[in-house]
Amino acid sequence: MSKSKVELVAAYFTLSGDVYPFGPTEISPFSFKDRVEAAAKAGWDGIGLIHSDIYATADKIGFPEMRRILEANGIKHVEFEFLVDWYQTGERRRASDSMRYYYLKAAEELRARIVKVGPGIGEETAIVPLMVEEFGKLAEDAEKRGTQVMLEIMPFSNVRTIETGKAIVEGANKANAGLLLDIWHLSRGNINFDEIATIKPEFIKGIELDDADRYAIEPLWMDTCHKRRLPGEGVLDVKGFIKAVQATGFDGPWGVEILSEVERKLPLDEMAKRAYQATIRQFD
Repeated sequence: MSKSKVELVAAYFTLSGDVYPFGPTEISPFSFKDRVEAAAKAGWDGIGLIHSDIYATADKIGFPEMRRILEANGIKHVEFEFLVDWYQTGERRRASDSMRYYYLKAAEELRARIVKVGPGIGEETAIVPLMVEEFGKLAEDAEKRGTQVMLEIMPFSNVRTIETGKAIVEGANKANAGLLLDIWHLSRGNINFDEIATIKPEFIKGIELDDADRYAIEPLWMDTCHKRRLPGEGVLDVKGFIKAVQATGFDGPWGVEILSEVERKLPLDEMAKRAYQATIRQFD
């Protein structure tokens, strides 16, 4: 694949600045306009956004202006993250349904490509029939708004294997719904990249690239939120992962998710440039 054809999407926390998941706030200290401009100048083809930041921006400037900024800077791909508890009941489900509504409304407004969906973080067992049914309903809701959904495999969740992930997305069997494979989660979960070949290509909806140190800090979710490295700067086999994914026929766009206590403190333009250049070098 020639580098000129590789399209990269900066996941939200790659360019959000000095904020992180589950922190005091997840809203970027940088304006939406500045993040989009910095992304475009660095070469990015897309960006990711999260619920709180989307609506903090929409409350200030409105969706039409957000869309204008994206289009003016040539940003082709917009992704949202991170919907959880979509298969739960009670108060957790009510909170999830509210977030679901606003994510899908924003997806329609901003023409977002896809919404990332979380598994049960901290849960041991996946109730697959229930998750199949609810994932299918979520996909149907997303289809009405012109977008897709992708379920992320995570080692500290109830969807920590490709086998479980496949059972859910194949069971739901929706054209706009599939899996998100992040090299960090697969590697930390000891999943062999050869297993990627067992996934039907139509069910690979998203890929995320990053890198990691040899030894993780504990608990593991702290490692994923603070200690990631730029592709090529850690010990993960990024090029091998890319080749395994390309062998399925996947051709992008490729997400890049850098949650790093070092990178997030850099100036915005430097952050955007470093992550883009480190990632594009991984493609032959």
